[in-house]
Amino acid sequence: MDPAVALIGSTLNATSLLSPRAAGRGAFEIFLRPGRRGRVRPAEREVHERAVTEELTVHGTRVVAYRWGDGARPVLLLHGWQSRASRYAALVPRLRALGLTPVSFDAPGHGDSGGRTTTILEYREAIRRMQDRYGVFDSVVAHSFGVTCAFLALREGVRAGRLVAVAGVSEFGYLPARFSAGLGLHARVERELRRRIEQELFAGTDDVWEHFDAAHDPAAVPLPILAVHDEGDTVARIGQAHRLKAAYGDRLELLTTRGLGHNRILTAPAVIDNIVGFLGEARTGGGGEGRPAAHAGSGSAAGAAG
Repeated sequence: MDPAVALIGSTLNATSLLSPRAAGRGAFEIFLRPGRRGRVRPAEREVHERAVTEELTVHGTRVVAYRWGDGARPVLLLHGWQSRASRYAALVPRLRALGLTPVSFDAPGHGDSGGRTTTILEYREAIRRMQDRYGVFDSVVAHSFGVTCAFLALREGVRAGRLVAVAGVSEFGYLPARFSAGLGLHARVERELRRRIEQELFAGTDDVWEHFDAAHDPAAVPLPILAVHDEGDTVARIGQAHRLKAAYGDRLELLTTRGLGHNRILTAPAVIDNIVGFLGEARTGGGGEGRPAAHAGSGSAAGAAG
């Protein structure tokens, strides 16, 4: 464990012996903060700089949005925690070749946007603002925490033709559990953290953990879905994808990979080929027969990971 992370965890645990509420408040404040901001990587810079940049205001925070194309047939790209829109640089030109317009944003507290914290509610609001600006999305492609946010927005009125969920977190309760495990927090601190999430962040929402669960009410998201997940993902365990498959059944195709982990999966050539093929089916009316096999093993997606 990183020494700084271990120090935070041990400090919160020690505080909880005297005041579980104070420790829970400290954990809650850290939980909402993405912390370090991802920078534009050299391999992303050319595509990043070709984007038309715009601004949105989300709950009083300046949010930077990006567009590659004229706005026709928009595809919304949603990044994950501690990430940014430029992470989709490898996918953007492939979408443009299909006649699609990739659009994205840096969530509050991420990339070039303002703010220091963010929540699923702010993601949802930013997604709605993008829909107001560009109309119905041809598709949505999301990664990690962005997947959780995408399912919520689609269940609550955002419209799209297809959804791609890459390395997604489907179980909302998994987020505080993994956060607590990462800091080595005692159970009493995690309990207080969850209480604050329920009562302060989502006050008035019945059964928070079910309401924001991506597997909740699958009939409300009646789209073809491609879920892509690595079997060795240590950030969002493979069980998160299996939960989605169990909930959405035949409407969801599960592509599994080996050796790509949580982040490299987003840029692996074989994975991008499958995403592009899946989105291209919307134009041809195909059923996936022309795309690579549904399970990408060590000889395909994993071998393409650089």
